[in-house]
Amino acid sequence: MQVAAATAVLAFTAPAQATTDIALWHAMSGELGKQLEKLTADFNASQSDYKIVPSYKGNYTETVTAAIFAFRSRSQPAIVQVNEVATATMTAAKGAIYPVFSMMRDMGEPFSLNDYLPAVSGYYTDASGNLLSFPFNSSTPILYYNKTMFRDAGLDPETPPKTWPELGAAAKRLRDRGAVCGFTTSWPSWIHIENFSAFHNLPLATRANGFAGLDAELTINNPTVVKHVAQLAEWQKTKLFDYGGRGQAAEPRFQNGECGLFIGSSATRADIKANSKFEIGYGLMPYWPDVAGAPQNSIIGGATLWVLRDRPREEYKGVARFFAYLSQPGVQAAWHQNTGYLPITRAAFELTRAIGFYERNPGSAISFEEITLHPPTENSKGIRLGSFVLIRGVIEDELEQAFAGHKGAQAALDSAVERGNKLLRQFERASPER
Repeated sequence: MQVAAATAVLAFTAPAQATTDIALWHAMSGELGKQLEKLTADFNASQSDYKIVPSYKGNYTETVTAAIFAFRSRSQPAIVQVNEVATATMTAAKGAIYPVFSMMRDMGEPFSLNDYLPAVSGYYTDASGNLLSFPFNSSTPILYYNKTMFRDAGLDPETPPKTWPELGAAAKRLRDRGAVCGFTTSWPSWIHIENFSAFHNLPLATRANGFAGLDAELTINNPTVVKHVAQLAEWQKTKLFDYGGRGQAAEPRFQNGECGLFIGSSATRADIKANSKFEIGYGLMPYWPDVAGAPQNSIIGGATLWVLRDRPREEYKGVARFFAYLSQPGVQAAWHQNTGYLPITRAAFELTRAIGFYERNPGSAISFEEITLHPPTENSKGIRLGSFVLIRGVIEDELEQAFAGHKGAQAALDSAVERGNKLLRQFERASPER
């Protein structure tokens, strides 16, 4: 009896099992950073075994660079957030990454790729359809328009232009009524080359946009893309279209009422709504009606969560638990609703619709409708090209030449292909997969 009593005392006084800390390096600042902090805090509060510790490391490039240097010094985090255009670079670093499908299996955490939207998860799978990284913050381009300006110009404020000819006609009406510009755009390559190609079911590059091999070559100097860029350049002359710069530089021109139409990321919807003093309309990206197969589906931007090798097994058990938590319909629906990013599962979309969120927030379902318009094809699954951050810069260099009238659309896109292919060959030569 004394032995039993002593055992009971020892059991009562033994220290509680320590919580395992798991580092997550990310590139989310401002309101999105706050939402990420809340998301990880909610996970930490849901159980006592693991603690996700988020750390802001700057923009996407700075975050990836920090992780690379940390890996070399054996101080890497378990999880790092990486933007979608760096997927090929991460995939090539085979010794550094722990594929998500392998980790979930190894840690015994239930996982089914079928739960995730193909247009999102397909961007991050290998040739066999296995998920390499965890889809986290995904967005897609949508059309925004100023309903007040539409009414003043005699346009139907409830009917967004569906095609590029319709958008051109609406832009002319707006200009005729005194608008500074008809429409403008953010992220020129992402929207007018990458998503334009997917939405028209056109290949951006050979070898299934790079998914089928490193020896891919760009094909963006095809007649349809040339026609589109040439039309934008022509509209630029009369400000039906007015180029506003790279990234999100043009967004304020829509918010302050200079331009009546704007194509930008679905993830900026809340920001646009908060900073605009007029009623906003929403629509799908326009398409050219004479292109067979259009509209197809859009592709994503944003980022994903990669798991890095050489961390303790206990950390990976926590990462697997965290990813399973993020996939829960209620958790994913709240992230989608609070940030404007796409839900990564259909269950999260259905839950959001069931509670009336889309009815109360017009336009918030447009991105989901657009990216699921049709099942993804080889041309609209995504992009897996090495050095694509640099290639996107090359494309935007050449687009700016065309918009400024310094080059014709064909010459600009031919140059983009030539310069981009050189970067692809450099990546191929340096890749361990070669």
